[in-house]
Amino acid sequence: MPPRRRTDPRLGRDALRHWHADPEGTDRATRAAAVRFTLEELAERAPGNSVEVRVPPYGVVQCVEGPRHTRGTPPNVVESDGETWLALVWGSTTWAEALATGSLRVSGTRADLSGLLPLTREVGP
Repeated sequence: MPPRRRTDPRLGRDALRHWHADPEGTDRATRAAAVRFTLEELAERAPGNSVEVRVPPYGVVQCVEGPRHTRGTPPNVVESDGETWLALVWGSTTWAEALATGSLRVSGTRADLSGLLPLTREVGP
């Protein structure tokens, strides 16, 4: 069962669209709403507990079916900053590009989420 949403999907979509229209001019609260909404969306689309996706300081979710992580550092981790995460979600950068620039850090055999991104085809531009 996916986690309960904390971000209203309508407000999250609006925040994501606002960020896409003006990434530089988006305030922190709007960026945070967009990141949290898309993390929740990912967890809903790929339920599970084998990969931890971190976008500090905005949020973290566990997703992808597989062995459940319960203690210590998770074996499968994806971490990025908010701008990189939203660019991946929107499709304005690719998984490979983000890895190459170092703005996306991954570890573990299940941590490749490239097949799940971008999310805009699901959440609507």
